[in-house]
Amino acid sequence: MTKVNGYEVPEGLYYTKDFAWIKIEGEKVRCGVTDYAQKQLREIVFVELPSEGGTIKANEPYGTVESVKAVSDLVAPITGKIDKVNTEVSSNPGLLNEDPFGKAWLLIVTPANKAEIKNLMDYAKAVEWHKSLIK
Repeated sequence: MTKVNGYEVPEGLYYTKDFAWIKIEGEKVRCGVTDYAQKQLREIVFVELPSEGGTIKANEPYGTVESVKAVSDLVAPITGKIDKVNTEVSSNPGLLNEDPFGKAWLLIVTPANKAEIKNLMDYAKAVEWHKSLIK
């Protein structure tokens, strides 16, 4: 893992410019929000997630995160079917501030088209992108 000005960027994940990450787990991907996003939002007080069995579409909102500072859309990093929703985050939104890459994952999705992953930033590109955000 690398820290870019205090923001964690773990290796082995893919990232979007909408502050989402995915981790490939066999035929599925685990999705969440980045450390940068949760720190910018500060104290997260509410998370609205879609239902299991539904679908998400890359680059389109699928839920919201509310903090004491703002309400932000959660934007899908990939298109696919939602296999599992982390209901623990809905009942304890502060988990996003505590562990955005671990306990606070949001969705497990079966991608409709794994080729979409090529559109995401790999670790090296994500580190450079984070450096460009923080000047």
